[in-house]
Amino acid sequence: MKAMDGLQTWVINLDRAPERLARIAAQLQRLGLAWTRLPAVDARALSSLQRAALDEAAYRRKHGMTPLGGELGCYLSHVEVMRQMLAGNARYALVLEDDVLLHDSLPAVLQGLLAAPERWDAVKLSAVHRGTPVPYLEVAPGHQLAVMLSRCTGSSAYLMNRRAAEAYLRQPGGLLPMSLPYDHVFDQGWRFGIKFRLVTPTPCGHDDQIASTIVAPPGPGRKFHWTKRLSTYAYRLGNESRRLVYGLTEAWREKRGG
Repeated sequence: MKAMDGLQTWVINLDRAPERLARIAAQLQRLGLAWTRLPAVDARALSSLQRAALDEAAYRRKHGMTPLGGELGCYLSHVEVMRQMLAGNARYALVLEDDVLLHDSLPAVLQGLLAAPERWDAVKLSAVHRGTPVPYLEVAPGHQLAVMLSRCTGSSAYLMNRRAAEAYLRQPGGLLPMSLPYDHVFDQGWRFGIKFRLVTPTPCGHDDQIASTIVAPPGPGRKFHWTKRLSTYAYRLGNESRRLVYGLTEAWREKRGG
């Protein structure tokens, strides 16, 4: 499609999960979207260099629990998409995890977003929390581009441009090392200096028939007792305060025309 020029779609998929790949491939074929598979980083085979990408002390302090190998594998897989994007010629990347559920409205939403590239740098197309959206631009019938005022986790589907990928990877204070799960950090538009947005309602969801590959090992719970989570509460309070200020500022700018 002419309207999709410059867009490349990546599907993050573990080598040991061919059935998940088949499931999302069928969805993409139905929607007429070409795609490229990105072999996911497997938590069962992390190298010493990959393990060194985790700042475990910062993770424990900010997130209040022990990190999982699957979280690191997921994180590094998203980082690898950005590296491949910047090494190629794509202007925009649609990033999909292989447990995403694609709705019929996705192609129209993508076309609407690509028609207004100055209004965003990265856009969530799926969400776990609502995010208290402030809509400002219709990108497809029934779908609005919005600024978020509250937490909105999940990273199963999002769109980004090269400016966002550059900010994530190459500016000081970028994504590495990992100190939080990926979906808790990549939406921090104030930190990376990008326009981070949400499409509401989202054109993608989570396929509940597919179990997560990020599973905690058997044994005691990984979440710390509340008395050992004081630094986590402090971090979250500061983070959500910054999110609110960023969101209100961005919403005001967008209401004035971007």
